[in-house]
Amino acid sequence: MATLLHIDSSLNGDNSASRAVTATFRKEWEAQHPGGTVIYRDLAAEPLPHLDTAAASAGFADPATHTPEQAEAFALRVKLAEELEQADAVLIGAPMYNFTIPSTLKAWLDQVILMGRTSGENPSAKGTPAIVVASRGGGYGPGTPRESFEFVTTYLDKALNGALGLDVEFIVPELTLARVNPAMADLVELADASAAKAHETATSRAKELAARLAA
Repeated sequence: MATLLHIDSSLNGDNSASRAVTATFRKEWEAQHPGGTVIYRDLAAEPLPHLDTAAASAGFADPATHTPEQAEAFALRVKLAEELEQADAVLIGAPMYNFTIPSTLKAWLDQVILMGRTSGENPSAKGTPAIVVASRGGGYGPGTPRESFEFVTTYLDKALNGALGLDVEFIVPELTLARVNPAMADLVELADASAAKAHETATSRAKELAARLAA
């Protein structure tokens, strides 16, 4: 049966827009794959260590020469690589914090991008479909005043597609702060429409991926 790697990174728990949409995707995915496997990482609840000298240097050294510190750090990187390689699809919740991704998600990327294995000429998870829910409190789409401030989808496309070779698609619920920010009160209708579209897209993509994997 199919395996889904599901990663959430929002700090906002039940109030998170990205978590709500990833939950919609996962619910439909599990309905289509009742006997499947979900590997779940909540990077807010259980953050990974940021890449340090031991972990980075271990990635470029013969494991037989690793120090105990390198061996421990490298074991985590291997485990994360294995989780990615086991996945038939990847689901990532990536809210915008200060114009880019949460540092916890960046830590996962730094650990899992392993040159010569998950990255390089022949990435081990190349072609795996990846759905990224890139939520943001305001509007950063093409033609908006803050278009140039958007470093979530632009960065993740390079990291997930360019480095890991994943087949990436973004679902982007925007204006998520409209109901809590009085200055955005006139944008509530647009925000609700964006959220509804995101949930609809998440459901349809989960069904489509399930059908593709079953074929």
